[in-house]
Amino acid sequence: MIAAIHLSLGQVAATLALVTVAALVSVWQRAELERDIAVATIRSFIQLTAIGYVIKLIFDENRLVFVIALIAAMVLFGAFTARRRARHVPNAFWPLLIALALAGTTTLALVVALGVFKAQARYLVPVGGMVIGNAMTAAAVALNRLGDDVAEAAPRIEATLALGATTSQAIRPILRRSLRSGMIPLIDSTKTTGLIFFPGTMVGMLLAGAAPIDAVRLQLILLYALLGSVALAALTAVLLAYRNFFTPAHQLRELSQPPT
Repeated sequence: MIAAIHLSLGQVAATLALVTVAALVSVWQRAELERDIAVATIRSFIQLTAIGYVIKLIFDENRLVFVIALIAAMVLFGAFTARRRARHVPNAFWPLLIALALAGTTTLALVVALGVFKAQARYLVPVGGMVIGNAMTAAAVALNRLGDDVAEAAPRIEATLALGATTSQAIRPILRRSLRSGMIPLIDSTKTTGLIFFPGTMVGMLLAGAAPIDAVRLQLILLYALLGSVALAALTAVLLAYRNFFTPAHQLRELSQPPT
């Protein structure tokens, strides 16, 4: 059994002292980040408070249709957010949407089918949020690298196509680098877990009074699930998005205009 933690608004407000420290550092070094810090603080409070009430409602109802609706909303907003980071990839929204949806549904279906978690809102909502958030970051990083590398290697790609190579053959080295860029951050983070930092889930369970071994086992489950989902999201996004750089005649599109 895990003891519940009850925190007051006063305790939350007390931590604004650390936000003040961040703002003072910005002022001192003239980084001009004070406004961004204030906006981030206010938005985080409003957004997390709102989603807290939504999650409470979903937990109380414990109906899969509400879980699916919330996960679908996360996927949609995640694709819109990641698209801004993949500005150099034409029509990046749909590859991102499909990648996040596939990563989220596949991961949740597997952990339920394998008996790791029950098909209940209390398990699916937090795990789904973690999976989609990490998948979004990986897919965005991969597509950002893809767009930059294609623009830089455009002459070489066109020369390779002129020699008779297919589009997949011409861009394969770039696809590998893009996939690595999307996956490496989580892989490195997983390598250093427990040595350099404690992950959030483990810290949360320890603060809630869970046994250290239970906290470690849950964290391992989530890390392994995230590795699979990140790989799936990055791979899907890259394989779908690279096609948008080419015409139906297998010619590289003009990249001088901003992508839509």
